Amino acid sequence: MKLITHNMLMSPGTRNGFPLAIEVESLEEVEADFNPEFIARMVEKLDYPALLQTVASLSVVEGTLPPQVPEKYAEDEEFLKALHHVLLEVEIVEGSLVCPETARKFPIKEGIPSML
Repeated sequence: MKLITHNMLMSPGTRNGFPLAIEVESLEEVEADFNPEFIARMVEKLDYPALLQTVASLSVVEGTLPPQVPEKYAEDEEFLKALHHVLLEVEIVEGSLVCPETARKFPIKEGIPSML
């Protein structure tokens, strides 16, 4: 599961089920083609504070993201590359998502979260 997906998931049937905590058993970093236009469009769709919280919780991920989105982020290639890496190149292969409201755990198997 890529962190771009994680940033958009909420525990079903809850009011405060976001962001889900991640318990990592296995994590991979895989190379992905950099598309600055795509990453710039995604910035407005992200919950950036939740992304920073997630990256901080995954101490194995080197985070070079600034504490806030730069004002002219679409022109900031360094920021876009760092965001690209975190969103698309970090993949949780095995582990669990944990609801902050109910503590219910949702398994991640072979990179696929099961929210059922």
